[in-house]
Amino acid sequence: MQHFLYGRRWMWPGLALAALALAIVVLGGRLATRAYMDEAEARGQTTLRLAVSALTGQISRYKALPQLIADNDDIQLMLASPDDPALRDVANRYLKSINSLLESSDIYVIKPGGDTIAASNYDLPTTFVGENYSYRPYYQDAIHGGLGRFFALGVMSNMRGYYFSAPVKLGERAAGVVVLKVHIEEIEASWRGGDFELTVTDPEGIIFMSSRPGWLYSSMKPLTSEMLARTTASRRYSDAVLRNLPVSRFMADGRELLAISERGNTREFLEVAEEMPEAGWTVHVLADTSSARAQSLSAVVLALLALGLAALGSAIILQRRARLAERMQMQQSAQQELERRVDERTADLALVNTRLETEVAERRATEQQLRQTQADLIQAGKLAALGQMSAALSHEFNQPLAAVKTYADNAAILIDRERVAEARDNVSRISSLTDRMASISKHLRNFARKPNQKLGAVSLQEVVHDTQEIVAWRLKAADATLSVDLGPTPLTVKAGAVRLQQVLVNIVTNAADAVEGLPDRRIELVARRKAGKVTITVRDHGPGVPKAIAERIFDPFFSTKGVGKGLGLGLSISYNIIKDFGGSLGVLNHPEGGALFTIDLDAMRSAMREAAE
Repeated sequence: MQHFLYGRRWMWPGLALAALALAIVVLGGRLATRAYMDEAEARGQTTLRLAVSALTGQISRYKALPQLIADNDDIQLMLASPDDPALRDVANRYLKSINSLLESSDIYVIKPGGDTIAASNYDLPTTFVGENYSYRPYYQDAIHGGLGRFFALGVMSNMRGYYFSAPVKLGERAAGVVVLKVHIEEIEASWRGGDFELTVTDPEGIIFMSSRPGWLYSSMKPLTSEMLARTTASRRYSDAVLRNLPVSRFMADGRELLAISERGNTREFLEVAEEMPEAGWTVHVLADTSSARAQSLSAVVLALLALGLAALGSAIILQRRARLAERMQMQQSAQQELERRVDERTADLALVNTRLETEVAERRATEQQLRQTQADLIQAGKLAALGQMSAALSHEFNQPLAAVKTYADNAAILIDRERVAEARDNVSRISSLTDRMASISKHLRNFARKPNQKLGAVSLQEVVHDTQEIVAWRLKAADATLSVDLGPTPLTVKAGAVRLQQVLVNIVTNAADAVEGLPDRRIELVARRKAGKVTITVRDHGPGVPKAIAERIFDPFFSTKGVGKGLGLGLSISYNIIKDFGGSLGVLNHPEGGALFTIDLDAMRSAMREAAE
């Protein structure tokens, strides 16, 4: 009784195992076959795309060339006088040279009627000169004014090729046809030795390109008398013998498969195809299904082996339960050792973290020092600019001072003569000149002092106005004009007024230097708001920025001016100022000439100016 119960205990797991094995064989085999067929189809699609791309690229490379050759003067002169041997000789030599350059098969010219009168192979025994190709569709299409495309087997060379043709027009009539032939053997040779069979068929279903040479000139569709008549009329395959490829189609696993019989052996293929409408071809990729079926069988066998190994493993696990306690003890010891090492590593990481915090603090101090150095450098740049302004400004002040003295002397004389109204006018002129000098002095004083770091809403109109006051002397010295266009509405940007003024002074002064002595000395400052940004552009009509220095123009101490005419800091300081504002400064050459500096800043709603600046 005990043995009977023991046998019943193992009978049910055995039956379950047998049922699972049967399910793997039946259902698993079907699913595995479908999966490997899908994989083969996907790889076939990839191969098909590559093949179509290669053929399309080969056609695209040459399709425009016949028309270009047809426009050649030597070809047109020859067709205007087709019986002139000298013109034919010139055309023959031209076609030979251009054929060698293009690496095409042959290039030849056909006159009306179909006779070839010039060819790149004019000096070879297989020359096309004198041959009549009026039956070829590429000649018929081109002589009627169109572009011809045709694949065929060469009558003289017996070589397969693709023909491109174009009409040669003299006035409104087609005086002849230019034909260019290219070989396709190189592409076909690259297909051989692969995992797939590739074929290309013409509109009649006849194979003219194949990775298997034995399939050439075979039809994948039953040949009919109409198909043979059309092929014979165009002599597409010359004297080649056309035959039916022994192909049968059937459905299996929800997809259409092909069976091709050769020499008593039948192979099953999965087919993917794509048409090439421009060429009139169909590209076929045939994947041998024997590999997919073998892989499916291997997967089923492996699944059965895995099932057997799983059953064996289960038995082994049951026998090793006695050793489980010992292993758990070993694992506990290992875990304790791991925790100890983790504690040690944590202590090491804490020490490293402390060192990193110290290094970060040092780097922050260094960064603060660099910012202070940058601020000092900006101030130095402004003072250097003020130094360059001093000579011109002394002249700017001397003129109103001389006028003040003259008006004062005249006022005294007029008072003595009791001409009070005229004397009052002179005094008014003296007051205006005094205000003018005070305005210039105020702008220079504000320009010279250091600004704070706070940013706020700045009126662009006020900054540009102050800039014009400061650069007026330089514009006058360069005999340049500055036109300002700030748009229909007032613009407000996020910046510092004095530092933004310094940037505009630097850029406008550089523009004045660029146009000085040139016929066109215009400088244009334009500002517009768009999508939360304000873009300021300053364009001169000078020689522009050479490409060799465009990437270095914002580097410190880089200057294209002569010795003593600049420190090379202006644009570098301006770049860093705009960057501190959260904006960008760039330069490029305007398409119509001259340099174009572009400043992008954030737009602001209010126009309150920072009091600290």
